[in-house]
Amino acid sequence: MAEPVRRTRGGGGAARRAQRSAVSFETAKYIERNIPNFEVLNEEALEIIERNAETILEEIGVNFPDNPVALQRWRDAGADVQGERVRLPRGLARELIKTAPASYTQHARNPDRNVVVGGNSLVLAPVYGPPFVRDAAGGRRYATMEDFRKFVKLGYMSKWLHHSGGTVCEPTDVAVNKRHLDMLHAHMTLSDKPFMGSVTEPSRAQDSVDMCGVLFGKEFVQQNTVMTSLININSPMTFDDVMMGALEVYAQNNQACIISPFIVGGAMAPVSVAGTLTQVLAEGLVGIAYSQLCNPGAPVIFGAFVTSIDMNSGAPTFGTPEAAHITYGAGQLARRLNLPYRSAGAFCGSKLPDAQAAYETSNSLNMGLLSGVNFMLHACGWLEGGLVSSFEKFVMDADQLGTLHHLARGIEIDENAQAMDAIREVGPGGHYLGCAHTQANFKEAFWKSDLLDYKPFETWEDEGARDTQTLASLRVEKMLNDYQQPAMDPATREALDAFVAERKAAEPDSFM
Repeated sequence: MAEPVRRTRGGGGAARRAQRSAVSFETAKYIERNIPNFEVLNEEALEIIERNAETILEEIGVNFPDNPVALQRWRDAGADVQGERVRLPRGLARELIKTAPASYTQHARNPDRNVVVGGNSLVLAPVYGPPFVRDAAGGRRYATMEDFRKFVKLGYMSKWLHHSGGTVCEPTDVAVNKRHLDMLHAHMTLSDKPFMGSVTEPSRAQDSVDMCGVLFGKEFVQQNTVMTSLININSPMTFDDVMMGALEVYAQNNQACIISPFIVGGAMAPVSVAGTLTQVLAEGLVGIAYSQLCNPGAPVIFGAFVTSIDMNSGAPTFGTPEAAHITYGAGQLARRLNLPYRSAGAFCGSKLPDAQAAYETSNSLNMGLLSGVNFMLHACGWLEGGLVSSFEKFVMDADQLGTLHHLARGIEIDENAQAMDAIREVGPGGHYLGCAHTQANFKEAFWKSDLLDYKPFETWEDEGARDTQTLASLRVEKMLNDYQQPAMDPATREALDAFVAERKAAEPDSFM
């Protein structure tokens, strides 16, 4: 394969000139919380969970199947390795993770859209992974690459979304071994927000790193984090060679990984909250420690993707109080480890963007804000337990993410916020509509939905008595019609196109 063309950071003068002439769409800065985190576990409970997690690692251990390199790394680090089972002495994982940074910056090709992950920040990224899509016109169907591109455009146009995400849907009309190239190309060219890399095979992770070398410049990529990618643990306590292989590639190239147990309580973890939290902590400790064995100092996120199970149907449930307890508790554990935290999202089990979807999503989003999540994947578009990416729900959720921004601001208490002059001006029995304070502040005083209908009944009825899904369909259409592609240096675009074409030509298509 030809060596990727080396580019300087930002794409050169042509990109800067193009950027100045491009239409700019407003994107809110990542959230910086001014409200306290909600904590459900006291000190005694936290110590019990931490002690039990160490017991799991010491006595039960974890599996690293089909990965002799990983097993040797663990031997060299002082772990007891018997076959594929790895047992860690108490304190070993905690010692290893001390090199992981408490926060990091993920760079976007538009530096104004860089994000900070960790501390009091909250970065919002869209749905990830569904093989199906749904819209009001076409119903439920397998996703295509054109669907994928539409979601990337919607993400780029969404004010409250900070991140372009990764596999916003799985385009089934492109070969399995090549679709990651098209998906990354879409994120890089149709948006200038940060994005995620491929994790479905180690060579695809390397392709992601190489494509970023074309986009940002090889040296820049090695010295800075330009991707945050999702590494799921095969719970219970199994670290498969595919995901670990991708983790190795990213860690060795200074790119961030979310180490996230994938747990349905009652199936892949105990039915109790405390038992599940213990397993989440044990798995997270091992995965994060392994990233540091690969490259001390590699950026990493402590993740927790946890749902409960419906014991009648076996289906996962969302927006439940048990999931909230686990999400709050895992946030406390992550903070005690001094690591960024990933959890929550616009979760629901509903088949349609209906009342069930709204209730469950609202519960899930709010618990994410209050639990101290730093990186929220699946923040918009999730439907049917993660099997479907919904166009209407994408814009419905993305609109509601604005409420998280405003809640996170907390309550201002400066002289203007105290409003004493307004209270004096109006006095008893008056109204505030025309007073000076209202006139000076009304444009920014309240969060305003770009989607929901607050018109009087008569107006609403005259306009067709449209429900929220209908309004969302219209908004999807408008956003796609208004979309304008962000500028890119033509030489960089040409190099990306050539890289994708050459990699695709290097092997036959595979749909397995």
